[in-house]
Amino acid sequence: MFGWEFPPHILGGLGTASFGLTKGMAECGDMDITFVIPKPQGDEPKDFARIIGACHTPVAWRDVSWDHVQQRLGHVMDPQLYFALRDHIYADFNYIGTNDLGCIEFSGRYPDNLLEEINNYSIVAGVIARTVDFDVIHSHDWLTYPAGIHAKQVTGKPFVIHVHATDFDRSRGNVNPTVFSIEKDGMNYADHIITVSNRTRRTVIEKYGVHPGKVTTVHNAVEPLSQELLDVPIPPGKKNKVVTFLGRITMQKGPEYFVEAAAQVLRKVENVQFVMAGGGDMMEKMIRLAARRHIMDRFHFAGFLRGKEVYELLKASDVYIMPSVSEPFGISPLEAMQMGTPSIISKQSGCAEILHNVIKVDYWDINAMADAIYSIISYPAMYRELRENGLKEVDQIRWNKAGAKVINIYKQLIG
Repeated sequence: MFGWEFPPHILGGLGTASFGLTKGMAECGDMDITFVIPKPQGDEPKDFARIIGACHTPVAWRDVSWDHVQQRLGHVMDPQLYFALRDHIYADFNYIGTNDLGCIEFSGRYPDNLLEEINNYSIVAGVIARTVDFDVIHSHDWLTYPAGIHAKQVTGKPFVIHVHATDFDRSRGNVNPTVFSIEKDGMNYADHIITVSNRTRRTVIEKYGVHPGKVTTVHNAVEPLSQELLDVPIPPGKKNKVVTFLGRITMQKGPEYFVEAAAQVLRKVENVQFVMAGGGDMMEKMIRLAARRHIMDRFHFAGFLRGKEVYELLKASDVYIMPSVSEPFGISPLEAMQMGTPSIISKQSGCAEILHNVIKVDYWDINAMADAIYSIISYPAMYRELRENGLKEVDQIRWNKAGAKVINIYKQLIG
């Protein structure tokens, strides 16, 4: 598998989904998974997958000692693997610029030179494909499609791409032609395409001209929560109802509809606090919008949350809302439901295809959104019904079930 994120160092749902699916597949039986990411930190889980860092894969010859390699890589990678990878360098990419180990440096994020890093990642993929014994290549999202294509060209092995989103989702239709081209190439080279929802499957078929028989939907899921997270306490002294938005504050996620709905609710009730957690290019715009609506005293911008912080906020919330304009799936409502928090989601989200014990509204329908928020915080019976039935429903949506579907696709490709 080629990915761009892996917990605990994630910036969004891509890393969460990659982790969940990989672990779910490993639980299904005899499965040997190698997961490649640009820059591992060394604390990634390794009990169900071997992690290889593109930044630790040599692409140019360097005369280095074992002690130096062990000093540089010991905490993040087995030095023996470095030498195994070095034995399979098939071209000397000195013109790229490498460090003293002959490796390309990666940021491990989404830098300004992202296209350059994507290309470098694909170069590294050729070395790894020659080194690791495998049956199937699986690329997660457009960033890793070129890497998967290169691995397929080197080995001839079946190639699967996993479409977690398309640029039609991220841009509200204002598609970047370079990104579209990378996505289209991945779909053309792929032997099979997995999409996270039927909504995304339709986009792949209609916008990219892919034959329907080549595309299968495998909905995302969630992992059972640890007892530590289930036991997260509700903050003492909590007086107000809390309504939460959690995600990237970008055009795709519809944050402005959340702010406008909040303003409507606050015209009716006062004992409610609205929280917008996350970061993104629209944050300043949302702060100004909340100020213009005169609701800043009831609005809190929490910034980007990680790990346990996410579940602490969800546990403290009375309502979770995801007003996405175009959401291929959306795992966060499932995480909220796991914490017993009633959820409101947009009809334009992929998770709306499988969730029933939630309230679904059009992302643009601020009145319906405000009414739904008001009803949940005002009527205890409605709150209890969504909470209890939501817990039962989400308990059945597990990654090992999604993993079994992916394994079945692999078996069909391998024959």
